[in-house]
Amino acid sequence: MNRPSEHNNTLQDRRAFLRRLACSALGIVGAGALGLAFWDRQGPLPEAARALAAPIPDFSLPEQAGKVALVRGISDRIRGVELAFQALGGLEGFIRPGDHVLLKVNAAFALPPALCATTHPDLVTRVSQLCLQAGADRVWVTDNPINDPASCFALTGIDAAARAAGARVLLPTEDRFAPYTVPGADLIRHWPTLTAPLQRVNKVIGLAPVKDHHRSGASMTLKNWYGLLGGRRNIFHQQIHTIITELAMMIKPTLVILDGTMSMMHNGPTGGSLDDLKPTYTLIAGTDGVAVDAMGAELLERTLDHLPHLRMAEEKGVGTVDYESLKPEVVTI
Repeated sequence: MNRPSEHNNTLQDRRAFLRRLACSALGIVGAGALGLAFWDRQGPLPEAARALAAPIPDFSLPEQAGKVALVRGISDRIRGVELAFQALGGLEGFIRPGDHVLLKVNAAFALPPALCATTHPDLVTRVSQLCLQAGADRVWVTDNPINDPASCFALTGIDAAARAAGARVLLPTEDRFAPYTVPGADLIRHWPTLTAPLQRVNKVIGLAPVKDHHRSGASMTLKNWYGLLGGRRNIFHQQIHTIITELAMMIKPTLVILDGTMSMMHNGPTGGSLDDLKPTYTLIAGTDGVAVDAMGAELLERTLDHLPHLRMAEEKGVGTVDYESLKPEVVTI
């Protein structure tokens, strides 16, 4: 397989520049915007305020169940996602005229996109454009970042990318959360959840990078739904695989996209250095997040034993770890 050439001639200069840029970004956050958003400073709601939100809709399409596409040998995210959609039969099979679409990105940290700790803005732009070209009436972009939301969406480039494509960012303001209970869950019960964006759309697409994670072993499409939780969600860290499983039970997306063009192999989920990254030249898209993440785990050189939440989600009927059984469409360039 022929891989795209890497531009190594200025790598050392780029590393130094990105380290300075990351430090500057963190300084901005620390000086004026660090801290959690309002709902990250709250716990479970008092009993009197526990009027549960309406059930989160099922955004999946039965006729598209079990579809997965793998694009190998790609370093251009825009071309990669275009090829993935083609392999799935065209985005028109998922997004239809008049749809309202939500892109759930990973905007957790106020870091530049080159560090690959967040969803890359190129993907946000192109997926938004393609949804609108397929006839979507509106495209929204949201997440509940760990750092100050406005700073995160700005410094990651996601806000500008969304606006350039004609999409709109929905920040996680207080009025967009409501207490939510996932049927059959032990942890997500009466928990403040970013439900308002989910109630105003009929299609949901998750966009996540491939990253190491010091607690869950990996952060991919299933872990990406963690950004829908408010409250002191760090209390779930000791039960990280259970909470990821419950999030997978909560959200049945239309489609998920996993960006493994460059994977964060070490020091996740934030990284902070180009030395943490490895070009893996792969983009995966599909309707089964468990299968997509099982494929992504191989890019991180992880096995299913390293990622218990994948088997746990399979046991809950969310998807399958046996991605080969889905006969994925493979595109190699």
